[in-house]
Formats: sequence, structure tokens, C-alpha cells
Amino acid sequence: MRYKTLGKTGLNVSVATVGTWAIGGSGWGAVDRQDSIAAIRSMLDNDVNIVDTAPIYGRGYSEEVVGEAIKGYDREKLIISTKCGLVWGEGAPKDGRDVSGKSIMKEIDDSLRRLGVDYIDIYHVHKPDHLGTPFEDTMSAMMKLKESGKIRHIGLSNFSIEQTEECMKYGDVEVIQPPFSMIDQRERSVLEFAKQHDIGVMTYGSLGAGMLTGTIRTLPDWDPSDMRFVFYDYFKEPKFSKAQKLLKSLDKIAEARNVPVAQVAVNWITVHPLVDTALMGVRNKHEADENCAATAWELTAEEIAALNEAVAEYERETPADGSPTKR
Repeated sequence: MRYKTLGKTGLNVSVATVGTWAIGGSGWGAVDRQDSIAAIRSMLDNDVNIVDTAPIYGRGYSEEVVGEAIKGYDREKLIISTKCGLVWGEGAPKDGRDVSGKSIMKEIDDSLRRLGVDYIDIYHVHKPDHLGTPFEDTMSAMMKLKESGKIRHIGLSNFSIEQTEECMKYGDVEVIQPPFSMIDQRERSVLEFAKQHDIGVMTYGSLGAGMLTGTIRTLPDWDPSDMRFVFYDYFKEPKFSKAQKLLKSLDKIAEARNVPVAQVAVNWITVHPLVDTALMGVRNKHEADENCAATAWELTAEEIAALNEAVAEYERETPADGSPTKR
């Protein structure tokens, strides 16, 4: 396993993070609790030291599974990342977004309980709300939580550069979590901004919801409510065919190295200079082991250059509109 420093937090994080959105189950089909626990533990046993989750993933279910999975592990060696700002139940906004200080103060205790921990290492505001909540109110609550010891570091997920700068006026922004992969580079400027300000970068969507594993070669016939259809735009034409063309570049390297295509994609993002750690969704031990195996080797400069050119060509050929809906 390789490690990087997560910006100004000083945390030494594995380049792979356990991603648990799919483990929540909602919109991702059937998930098995024991398989999920085995997947998380396999990642940890392969020296991954950071797990990311959120209360909205399965309405608390994902956090509960993570809490069960980490039992028995040295808490001081684990980095737990979760979020706030997306709520449900009576009184919740229609779109679930509420980043008010009042809501955040309630959410933190619920997350701590579900996770079975006394503190959270990285606490992200999941996304801005549409209630007109001032970022001063949001960040004031986050700073209070940091000062109380309930959280160690403050993160923002799905925030623009302008929104991040506004939050920085009222508190410590130490980590960001935007989408980023070979087939989704729309937030690249946000990553560059973070690096300029020594803000740690955690990225999600590393394998393009499965597209970059190379296992999806024909247009899928999933249920229209499948999260991959709802959230991403490259499982439909014209992007699907363009992504298939990009995959041919990964195929060549995978064949030459005798590794699965997914390992090439994982390797590319984990050695990327703008990325400190990349979230990798896992639902079983096999997926966990494959992801971790990709961190045991590194692409050559020539291979990276070839992949970067393929990514650039994909960017040139795909339309600028229809970007994925930020989770």
C-alpha cells in the first residue's frame, strides 16, 4: 500500500479509501451485510487506513455497517470520514439538504452513535443546501465540533471554488471530496485550487461506477432507477461509446501487465498528483482485494502519458453539458 499526506491535516492516508455508498443499498440493488463487512475488513487488512461513509447512504445503514466492520481494529490507526447536510424524515427539506448549524449539531451525535466511535477524523459538509443557509452558520457549527473534539478535521464535498472560498472565511477547510476519474474531470479546477491552498483531496467515482473496470462493454439494460443511470451520464450515448474507446487504452496496458483493467484505472488515479486518496466502492472481498492489489505497483511515465492522452481525447470528444448530478 502506498500513502500520501492529506494536505494540511498532516494525516498519512492510504492512496485507497474504502467507499461505502453502494453498501448503503439504496439505488444500488441488493447488498449483503456480511459481504459488506468482509469487504471493508479486507481493505483494512490490506493496509488501507481510511473509510468514508455518510448518513444518507441507506439512511444510516452504511454508517452502521462501517461501525460493525471496524470493531476490533485499533481506532487510533483508523481514519473515519463521514458527512452531514443530507437529512431525511419528518421536517426534512424536500431535497434533504440542510446545512444549518442546528441540523449539523444533531447529525454529529447520530453518526457517532451509528459508527460506535467517540470522534470522527474527517467530517464533510455533504453539499450546500437550497435553504439559503449562510456558510458562516455552517462553518461556525463545524468549528464548534472541532473545538469540542467530536471531529478532528473539516471537509467539504461537492463545493465549488467560490463556495469553498466563502467557507474559508469562517473556519478551517482542510479536506475536499469532489468527483474525479478518467471519465469525469469537470471538477479538476477544484482539485487544483485545493492543492494551491494545501487542502487535502479525497476523490470519489474513481472507477466510474464500474465503467472503468472494463466489465461493462455493451449499453446496460438496468432499471431506470438504478443509481448509475440517475447519477452518471456516461452509461448512455454518446458518452458510452466514447468511454468504450477510452477503455481500449486501458486494455492494452492491462494485457501487457497481465492485470485486470480495473487495476490500471485504480493505479492511474492513485498516482495522480492532484489526488491524495481515492474512494473505491466495494461490496465484497474480491472487489476489495482487486482494488488493493492495484496499489502494489505503479504505471511507468510512458504508460501514464499514453493514458493521459486517451483521457484528453475523451474530453475533447464528449459534450460539455450533461454533467453527473453531484451526490
